[in-house]
Amino acid sequence: MDHAEGSTRRGVLTSGLGFIVVRPALSAEPAHLVLATATPGGGFPAFGEAFVAALRTVDPALTVETRSTGGSAENIGLLRAGRVDLALVQGEYAYPALAEGGLTVLSPIYATPGLFAVPAASGIRAVADLRGRAVVLGTHKSGLTVMGRAALGASGLDPERDIRPILLDRAGDGPPLVRDGQADALWGGGLDWPGFLAMANAPGGARFFGPSEAAIAQLARPGSATKRLTVPAGSFPGQTAPIETVGSWSFVLARPGFDGEPADRLVRAIARADFGTTHPRNLAGLVPAESINPATLRVLRQAGLVPR
Repeated sequence: MDHAEGSTRRGVLTSGLGFIVVRPALSAEPAHLVLATATPGGGFPAFGEAFVAALRTVDPALTVETRSTGGSAENIGLLRAGRVDLALVQGEYAYPALAEGGLTVLSPIYATPGLFAVPAASGIRAVADLRGRAVVLGTHKSGLTVMGRAALGASGLDPERDIRPILLDRAGDGPPLVRDGQADALWGGGLDWPGFLAMANAPGGARFFGPSEAAIAQLARPGSATKRLTVPAGSFPGQTAPIETVGSWSFVLARPGFDGEPADRLVRAIARADFGTTHPRNLAGLVPAESINPATLRVLRQAGLVPR
């Protein structure tokens, strides 16, 4: 989000799959897990806090501690080292990490539409207008930053030479740079991403746009982790038309060997909380079965969503 990564509750992709789970009684024994998020001011920390609160409502004895990090890239390393149990990871980093093996997916989070934001009074109206401009791309280790570079490249701009890229230590530092005139545009992702909300609610408002149509077709080619997404009209103040763009799903990943009672308990809590698109049923078609955590697979098999 990461950083910058994504919407805290809303997803632009939905699933119509029904879900019935045999719900064993949750253990009353306390359990403590550590969840890596991202830098303050971004979507992942906001999501993490809301996610933990939702889990607490269905299993008060299940403690999930959030930990601020540099974002998706750092989270992968923390998981592999066993320094955290869980981590929020955007698709640009999640899919390669899953292909390497060891890590598994507990649940999806949400689909994150990537967008550029500029002040509403700006003359910048498309990616081509960013040439020579200062653009905040995100934090150093964010999956959204990777997506932003790809969106620029597919639109015909070298993200290192054709713009003046600005990378951040904290995702929340981006909107003030645009507001103060130190940057011309901001790249980010997610309908509820704090950076977008700050831009939209600033005096004068903001305007949002995605990559060119040719870039969308290139980035969202079949088999890619990046998908074509539509941001509905009215998602932001003053936005009267839908916005075509690209985006990716983010996931809750688990460290190697995360299974057994703690994993079963956590997945049952996620399913019971039914926290928007963050539900095991929405993994169908997003990742191969061999990348899904065994505890999640057990729940999905109980629901008849994957073969036994």
